[in-house]
Amino acid sequence: MHLGFSSMNTVDDPAPNILAKTLEEAGFESLWYGEHSHIPVSRLTPYPPGGEMPDPYKNMMDPYVSLMAAASVTTRLKLGTGIALLMERELFSQTKTIATLDRLSNGRMIIGCGVGWNKEEFENTTSLPFGRRYLGLKETVLAQRALLTDKEPEFHGKLIDFDAVWFDPKATRPGGPPVIFGAMGPLGIKHAAEWADGWMPVDVAMQDIEQDIKAFRQNVKDNGRNPDSVEITLVVMAPVTADLLKSYRDMGVDRCNIGVGMENWGKPEIVMPMIEQFSKIIPQL
Repeated sequence: MHLGFSSMNTVDDPAPNILAKTLEEAGFESLWYGEHSHIPVSRLTPYPPGGEMPDPYKNMMDPYVSLMAAASVTTRLKLGTGIALLMERELFSQTKTIATLDRLSNGRMIIGCGVGWNKEEFENTTSLPFGRRYLGLKETVLAQRALLTDKEPEFHGKLIDFDAVWFDPKATRPGGPPVIFGAMGPLGIKHAAEWADGWMPVDVAMQDIEQDIKAFRQNVKDNGRNPDSVEITLVVMAPVTADLLKSYRDMGVDRCNIGVGMENWGKPEIVMPMIEQFSKIIPQL
């Protein structure tokens, strides 16, 4: 099992070039940055975990620019968005950014994506209907795959539609960087099993992690796909221990992403000690 590291990527966190180099030297497999271009002041949409939204959400830097900085000082570290809000950027420009980063990093990019939780943020950035955002994300991903793969790509969906275009550069891998869907709940799991290259659930949101993983793999199989071809990346929000990570490994999790945890967001001084602490158990995973 691989170990990745997630960061809110705020202006106060360790700089991407410093963090990435430290992670690679410590043996981590990947670095993951989330995305919020802005947060509406209105706050009509409640924060999903409840209570007040943590301030770091307001200070997040751009994930793609930050990952390029990380790529420039590393050679093996994989570079993930965790998660990118793909529908909240213009399709062609965003795909060009992904293709460029993938090429300049020698194929190290992973696209973790989601539908988003903030309705006002979503509607500020796209004309896609919020009520059909799962279909919107599916079509966005399929359209991006066409752009990154086909010689003269075109796409004709229910929400996204364009005739043949010339689009380069192509991705370094067929179909583009792997797309991992960060989703919980029946609808999200259904979509992940149907079209995503991987599934990214959060451990604290799962009732019975082992049974949920088995159910997901069966769902993948029911869609006529090989469960072994759809990797599982588990975002670890529970207190991290070596035994916990080993138990996830034994359940068939391909990657665990750890970070400082919501209660410690805004405390950059604990990041480097945490990396050093958990680097010691990576060989056991």
